[in-house]
Amino acid sequence: MDLQAQRDLQLLNEVEQNAGVSQRTLASNLGVALGLTNLYLKRLAHKGYIKITTIPRHRIKYLLTPQGMAEKTRLTYQYMEYSLTYYRQMRERMKVALTERAKAGAKRVVIYGTGELAEMAYISLREMDLTLVGFVDGEKGTFLSYPLWPVEELTKWDFDFVLIADLEEAKKVQTRLARVGVPREKIATL
Repeated sequence: MDLQAQRDLQLLNEVEQNAGVSQRTLASNLGVALGLTNLYLKRLAHKGYIKITTIPRHRIKYLLTPQGMAEKTRLTYQYMEYSLTYYRQMRERMKVALTERAKAGAKRVVIYGTGELAEMAYISLREMDLTLVGFVDGEKGTFLSYPLWPVEELTKWDFDFVLIADLEEAKKVQTRLARVGVPREKIATL
């Protein structure tokens, strides 16, 4: 699913939930400029997915058309397919990364991160003959009912490798782990 389809789906959802939503609010929710939001809305109206009406005091109201509802349903289905495919691919990548380490004799794993990938890593560990030592990230707290520790705590732990469960910041995390003394060979990425 491309970015445009994702934005269309988000706009159609927002309009369905609140017909009187402002373009400024839509722009903020989408994370794009106000002018770009205006263009998106005009494009959706041109395609017949929404109807733009003016209500008293120069306010604009956006109405989802039956054609827009059908498009929203189609995009929702497409997004679900995309998400499931992504999930399967990431689970496979994780399984490969963990299996390689397990074959090399690793047993004790630390997971860096607290997002969905960290949850997948935890599930994958539970399915394999690997032991979770703990979760580390930038701060203390809890994650999946486990204590969450700062990276500096790794110097006190006995582990075979750290799995970085963060695709966007993997390079920065590798650098951070190296700074606290984790050898490169004990760092695994996806």
